[in-house]
Order: sequence, then C-alpha cells, then structure tokens
Amino acid sequence: MAQPAYVQGTLDTLLSADGSVDPAALSLADTTFVVLDLETTGGAADGAGITEIGAVKVRGGEELGIFATLVNPGERLPPFITVLTGITEAMLAPAPPIESVLPSLLEFLRGAVLVAHNAPYDVGFLKAACARHGYTWPNPRVLDTAAVARRALTRDEVPNRKLGTLAQFFHATVQPTHRALDDARATVDVLHGLIERLGSFRVHTVGDAIEFAKAVTPTQRRQRHLADGLPHVPGVYVFRAADDRPLYVGKSKDIATRVRSYFTASEKRARISEMLGAATRVEALQCAHPLEAEVRELRLIAAHSPPYNRRSKYPERVVWLKLTAEAYPRLSVVRALADDNAAYLGPFSSRRTAELAAAGVYDAVPLRQCSHKLSVRTPTPACALSELGRCPAPCEHKITPEEYEVTAALPFRTALDGDPSQVVDALMTRIETLSDKRRYEEAAVLRSRLIALLRATVRMQRLAAMTRLAEIVAARRDGIGGWEIVVVRHGRLAAAATSPPREHPRPTLDAVRLTAETVLPGRGPVPAASAEETERILAWLELPDTRLVETSGDWVSPVRGAARFTSLLNRAEAAASGKDSSVRSSVTDRSDDARSLRL
Repeated sequence: MAQPAYVQGTLDTLLSADGSVDPAALSLADTTFVVLDLETTGGAADGAGITEIGAVKVRGGEELGIFATLVNPGERLPPFITVLTGITEAMLAPAPPIESVLPSLLEFLRGAVLVAHNAPYDVGFLKAACARHGYTWPNPRVLDTAAVARRALTRDEVPNRKLGTLAQFFHATVQPTHRALDDARATVDVLHGLIERLGSFRVHTVGDAIEFAKAVTPTQRRQRHLADGLPHVPGVYVFRAADDRPLYVGKSKDIATRVRSYFTASEKRARISEMLGAATRVEALQCAHPLEAEVRELRLIAAHSPPYNRRSKYPERVVWLKLTAEAYPRLSVVRALADDNAAYLGPFSSRRTAELAAAGVYDAVPLRQCSHKLSVRTPTPACALSELGRCPAPCEHKITPEEYEVTAALPFRTALDGDPSQVVDALMTRIETLSDKRRYEEAAVLRSRLIALLRATVRMQRLAAMTRLAEIVAARRDGIGGWEIVVVRHGRLAAAATSPPREHPRPTLDAVRLTAETVLPGRGPVPAASAEETERILAWLELPDTRLVETSGDWVSPVRGAARFTSLLNRAEAAASGKDSSVRSSVTDRSDDARSLRL
C-alpha cells in the first residue's frame, strides 16, 4: 500500500487552537526529544519489516529514558541484512511482533519531538505500521538531523551527511553499528553537536530548527528578526522600507504567526523575497476582530499603493456604464458618477469588463451605439447598423424619443434597480438560437457578455440595498465568550469593537456607536467606501451566526430583482471556466428557468 509523503511542519502551526504555546515553540534546551532509529528487512514501508527499535529520550543534554527491543518482522530476513546488522532470524523468532510493541513505543513518544537521521524513512515505517494495525499515529513534530546537517555544515567540514561521518565529526561517545540503540545514541550526540551550531544561525526553537532544515533563503534567515516582538492578535501588518515607505500590507487573525511564515521555506514567491530584502521593520496595527483587519488592509492598500501588493495596482480606477441623459440616450463608459439624471451600472474593475457588459446590452435592446449627440430637430445620416437592423435609426428620426425610451432605454433602466428579465430573456433567446444552429463559439461570446452584465447587476442591487441604510449595528460571537461588534454606515465600516467575555455586550456596543465615524450619504451603490470593502462587510453580515442588532430602516431588495438569476449566473460562470464543457447545456438549460421566472 502506497504511503503518503512525509512533510515536516511549518511555523504556521506552532500555536495550538486555543492560542497557547505549542511545545515546538520552546527553546531547544527546554524541549524533550526522543531520538529514534529503526532496523528493517530493507523492503518498502508497508506496515511490516521492522526488526529492531532503539530510542533515547533526552532533554537539556540529560538522558531521561531508553526504549529498545527486537521486533519479529513476520517475514524472512535477507542474508545481506544479517551481514550488515548482525541480527539473525534466530534472534527475531522469540521477539514480539510490531503490533505488540507499538502501544509502549507510542507512549514513549508522547509529548516529545521525534528526532531521526533521514527521518522520512523511520517515520514512514512507523506510520505504515500504525495504519496497518489500527493505531492512530500521534503526528509528533519531527526533526531530521540529516537535513539540519546539510544546512549547518559545509563540504569543507564533512564530505557527506552520513550518520557515521557526523558521529566522527562531533566525537560521539557511541559510533553507529547498524544496531538501533547504538545508532540512536550516536544520533543523540550528533543532535547536540548540531544544536550548538544552530545558535550562530539565530535558531533557538524546534520550530526554527525544522524550518532551518528546509530551503530557507539567506535573505529570509537574515531578516527573520523582523518578526520578533509582534503581537498574537488580529490585525494588519506593514512591511516598511528604510525611508518608512510601505512595501507590503497584509492581514491576519494572528499577526506574529503570519509574519513569521514569511521567513519559512513555505514562502517561495520571488516578489516577496525581493520585498523582504528591502524591508527594515514590520509595523503591526491591532484590530478589534478579523473583519476590521480586512477593511483596514483594503484602505491601506488603496491609500499607499504598496509596490509588492498585487491588488495595489490602481484599486481606485473603477469605471461605470452610464446611460446618458438626453433625448436618445446611449451607453458611455465613465470614471466617476455625476450629479445628473443619468442611470449608472457598476462599478467595474476595468474598462474591458464594462465594455463587455455594454455589448450584452446592445445584443438585448436596440440602443444606439454611436457616440455623437443627436438633435431632435435636425436628422443626420444613419450608420451601417441601421441597415443591418441593429439600430432603430434615431439619427434619421425613424423613431420618436418616447418610443426609443420604451423600447431601448427603459429595459436597461429597469434592470439596474428592478427586474432585468427583459434584458436577460432577450440574451438567452439569442444564445439558444445560436446553440440550436450549432454556432457554439458565437453562443459562448454572448454568454460572456451575459455574465458580465448579470454579475454587475446582481452586485449593484446587493450593494445598493445595504448602502442606502444610514446605519447597521450587528454582532457575532467571537468563539471565546465575547462578541464582535460592527457599526456600518452607508456601506462603510464606521466602528468595530469586541466585547469582553462573559460580559453583556450592550455597554461596548453603546460606546462604539458614540465614537463611530460620521458617514454622509452620497451617490451610487457605494457612496462612502470601495465596492470591495462593502462586499466584505456584506459577506460578514450574511454569515449564519451574525445578528442584526439595529438598522436605521428596512433592508430590502427588489422582489423580482437580479438576485433571482443567481443560479443562472453560477452555471454560466462554471461553463465559462471550463467546469462545464458543454456550451449548449450550460446556457440552454436556462429555458426551464426562464419559463418559471416569467410566472
């Protein structure tokens, strides 16, 4: 039976679930180690094949206990193993089987850090044996002396990292003999020798030693002191350069643990490695709870545009799709909302997405696509779209402004804050027609336009429903007896707090409302914050265990609004991402939904 790959732990997991310090975070001098070695029949780790176990428990250089036994492997012993180890089948015949040895061995390992030379080999055999005989592997922290030696010793000092070579280099009191207990004792001396070396590398805990054994870059090792002294609290951290310029902004439920992870082998991003080399300090901003940390991260990124944050590339550059306020309205992509009577859809993160949604509107309703202003008195020559039947030619006055409003502009206006079914149905009819004719590539193009349009409409209606409220006060259990409290005003996080455990949250709630930021109403679905901030808050408010304490009005959405097309949007997005390979089925299955939605 194939065994899963053995993976050493990272610093991310040094803290227990309750926030207490894990034994692996203790100093090396205060840690209890069980140094173990196995002898085997030389086969694969299939749950059998162990012939001898030797283990020595040590702490602070003092030997605390020994575990040693021969094991009946339940199979023939190859002659070369006998020559190598001196163990014979006669010696193994009366020995206990591995299933009888495992309980006492696992008890011996309890609470200790497991140390072995070429640890994946020994751990693989023990895990396979536990799995085969129904024992739970305790998953201890594992330190591999061979891996540590590869990082701590140079080729000039030792030609290789074999146990015998290292035992001789460190003047071990016991030389390895291919017998389990002797090899374990030799590994003890090698471990102590390596621990002395690790101090010069600023490695002082088991977690540090495990990470040191991995491929940590010199920059990470040199800069790991930046993580010293940071608090274990939720919040935002800022890597700053020598001139105090923000280089990178991040958030975490535990600032210290997250920042420490940047200096481990699990961090392999080239841009982060470059950032670590330029950083001189890390600033920690404590937050009341994770939601406040998410919001503050977004605001700091938008304010400072840190060069190493991917999301910091012009987050404020959103665009809107505007239906102009004129006799014959048209769609226009604009960068800001104006105080006019125009209708707006958005915000969009890019001009390309806005233009894709606009193309969807053109496919559904006969809005003119020309960009010049039309006169209600003087006609102008029509373009090719009129000859193709794609435009009602308002330029030639073939349609009155009133008729144009009803047939072309009103369906778009209605879709923004009401029922978008007229636009959606028109697009779906065209998609189904193309699919019936097996013109799947063209149907897929229309599907992408439908996705862009429907996604923007659903999003805007959700945001507008919340941001029109002057204030929302909500609370959620924090898991340790307190309450996470937020005050949201017009979609902006105005205040955040956490009430103490086992105390009534009302005093905290009243105090935070009094000190909350004043937020004035504005135009559009996101008048006071970025769309991303409001969406983060909305996701938190929609969690099952979040309680609405007070609202300044009714939080409502249109009965026949865009939200009822969410299942259609999800299916179309799945098809576009390749999860549904059938263009026809991913969009034409909507026909049944269309019939039911019209009822």
